Amino acid sequence: MNSRTMWLLGAGLLCLAGAVFAVETQGFAEAIPAGANPNPVRLMRPPVAPLSAMAQLGKEIFYDASLSSSGALSCASCHSPDHAYGPPNDGPVMLGGAALSRQGARAVPSLTYLDRHPNFSIGPDKGDDDNVIDLAQMAAIGQQAARTTKTAGGTGASANIVPQGGLFWDGRADTLQDQALFPLLDRNEMDGGSAEIVADKLRHASYVQRFVELFGAGVLKNQRLLIAEAMFAVARYQVEEPNFHPYTSKYDHWLEGKARLSESELRGLQLFNDPDKANCAGCHTSAPTRDGLPPLFTDHQYEALGAPRNAALAGNRDPDYFDLGVCGPHRTDIAEQTQYCGMFLTPTLRNTATRHAFFHNGVFHTLEQVLDFYNFRDTNPEKVFPRAAEGTVQKYNDLPQKYHANVDVTDPPFDRHPGDKPAMREQDEADIIAFLKTLTDGNKPEN
Repeated sequence: MNSRTMWLLGAGLLCLAGAVFAVETQGFAEAIPAGANPNPVRLMRPPVAPLSAMAQLGKEIFYDASLSSSGALSCASCHSPDHAYGPPNDGPVMLGGAALSRQGARAVPSLTYLDRHPNFSIGPDKGDDDNVIDLAQMAAIGQQAARTTKTAGGTGASANIVPQGGLFWDGRADTLQDQALFPLLDRNEMDGGSAEIVADKLRHASYVQRFVELFGAGVLKNQRLLIAEAMFAVARYQVEEPNFHPYTSKYDHWLEGKARLSESELRGLQLFNDPDKANCAGCHTSAPTRDGLPPLFTDHQYEALGAPRNAALAGNRDPDYFDLGVCGPHRTDIAEQTQYCGMFLTPTLRNTATRHAFFHNGVFHTLEQVLDFYNFRDTNPEKVFPRAAEGTVQKYNDLPQKYHANVDVTDPPFDRHPGDKPAMREQDEADIIAFLKTLTDGNKPEN
């Protein structure tokens, strides 16, 4: 079932007032219970098997707080299994460092569903094309290329010459192995110190014998190899542990015909997929792949949305400091490609209802605030941006003026103007939130 079919499904199957749907099947009318999917599909989930010895080692490391300078922070502290491997607190960022008093630079993303994440690139997905074009060449092409509007059910946006893929908000890591190393050494996070310190802690860890069993005693003498294998083990744990990619949401079960959505959830699905309303599916794809893989609710592309500045972040006390996403400060290799400044990765919306910090800077704390931003950013900006002392609305106040042209003003609902009617009513937003809650894992199928 392709994305267009799924959009039509979401937009067309919703007879919300009736108790049943009636569909013709081989000449007979078959009753479909209200809220059921009349066209169930078979989803292909990752196989479940006992963890390998490598993954078991990775699990030990994932939960080992002794690797941090505080002795109190592990990978699981910020990526809690009880919170969809996202942050367990209500703050915009997590606190780390030796005294657990230093703010992380950005909101902590979830570690779920990263096993299918593509590597960082610029431009359309090349698939099996072996003709590699480097980032600078693709960025140069992107400066001249027209941008296709993203709409739910459309396919043209996949050809946009924009950044896509990679891990973190700026895509600076391509592998789970590399991703695991950054927070381990970041002084605002686990603050493990130097590679020498981390290696020495691994040599004295309670699980050190697992290294010897897997790699031989020689690995303990090779600092670089020891750390590399430790991070690879963490990556294997994330790939093999089913809880990192369970696909057990109510929506997954609805797709399979094993759950029914309420009237509000169905309306939310329709609005989510409607290019004239929320148009969420323009970036957060809601359809399974052609080979039956469950939807990831992200197109893996990057967007400059112009979110408000978060005054709660210590770094933002400096009026000259700006987090420019793929342009820096944490990533530096494409900083000269200024047409991408202010762009951040589109996250998955799976388990989004379990979060308390949204967008890269954690500026929003509820889904209601997020939807208000999408709804009013352009029609009533005074509702989402602060005012300056003289009373003017400070739109896009977390991005230097010279990069305001990078902000998306073409994809619905961002194609509206001051005074236009907002895309969503209050009830529409409530229904979309009801649907977003169906993306939380842990649902029990009805049959």
